[in-house]
Amino acid sequence: MDVKYINPFIEAFLSVMPQLGFEKVEKTNLSLKDCNLTYTGVIMTVGIVGEIKGNVVYYLDLNSAKKVASTMMMGMPVDEFNEMAQSAISELANMLTANAATFFSNIGITVDISTPTLLYGDQVSVKMNSNQILCIQLLADDIPIDINIAFS
Repeated sequence: MDVKYINPFIEAFLSVMPQLGFEKVEKTNLSLKDCNLTYTGVIMTVGIVGEIKGNVVYYLDLNSAKKVASTMMMGMPVDEFNEMAQSAISELANMLTANAATFFSNIGITVDISTPTLLYGDQVSVKMNSNQILCIQLLADDIPIDINIAFS
């Protein structure tokens, strides 16, 4: 996968998360995965169409999702992953992917994104549209967030 397809997601994360109140934002790891992802926690999927096509799957464990939602809601306590917390996390996926789309536009690649789909639970399986998935693990105030990217 060409690095020019990865950098917009990293740039979006590094740009958006501080705007939401996160002080320490960093990239920690890159890895390759196969097309079958299984997670316990919160998964947001966003489709990408245009000059490139594919999917982005964001992943956080449940406690991390609650912490992120709390920060996004200006520190309001989030004890359960209710509709308000789910809405905040869905909006995070939307903001990150929309910002990545803007960064793609800056390098001359036009893309559109779908509305995020949020899934959560134990051992949730997602099959991606490519045999090779690039996973970028990023941290926001030491909260790990995985971004899985697959372009066909």
